[in-house]
Amino acid sequence: MNFFPKWCNGLRTLAGAGAAAAGLYVVALVAYGASPKTLNVGFAPEQPVPFSHAMHAGELGLDCRYCHTTVEHGARAAIPPTETCMNCHTRIRPQSELLAPVFASWSDGASVRWKRVHDLPDYVYFDHSAHVTRGVACISCHGRVDTMERVRQEQPLSMGWCLDCHRNPTPNLRPPEFVTAMEWTPDRPAAEIGAEIAQAKNIQPSTDCSTCHR
Repeated sequence: MNFFPKWCNGLRTLAGAGAAAAGLYVVALVAYGASPKTLNVGFAPEQPVPFSHAMHAGELGLDCRYCHTTVEHGARAAIPPTETCMNCHTRIRPQSELLAPVFASWSDGASVRWKRVHDLPDYVYFDHSAHVTRGVACISCHGRVDTMERVRQEQPLSMGWCLDCHRNPTPNLRPPEFVTAMEWTPDRPAAEIGAEIAQAKNIQPSTDCSTCHR
């Protein structure tokens, strides 16, 4: 004897479709969650001007601080104004079509709309000067920028990643005069040098929540 009405047969089809949809949802969720735009590692947006760090910081040897002038004195690493670009490009390739947005900015005063690569959440406070002046090198967070045609995010910049360094900063410490030297290599174990710097500068990074969440 059949205790269920015939319309119940359609529920099996509906249940199968629901299971398939749920499976696709999980796959899509994992795919999105592992994408560079979500995790940010590997994120390398196309910029309005194809600025090559490999050429400027690598081949030409420009120091990071020539463009990012505030890293030693302020919380933010300043995006260089158009005037900085024009210090060279009034004479170097002034007719280049690739530089058209720079010359337009120079003419009308509107900023070039650079796309941020390393973008921390608004609820996170990070001070560049506090790290740079203590010997945390640019390469520790940003990687070998001097080899990048287009800047990409090398590290996750997650809370756990930051806490790992705060709990054991010595491997990432070097003499402050070498923080922007991309090719600097220690002449002895990096942790040993870092331990000496940490002791000399009394570096004891806080892991209290209020350090970054203010």
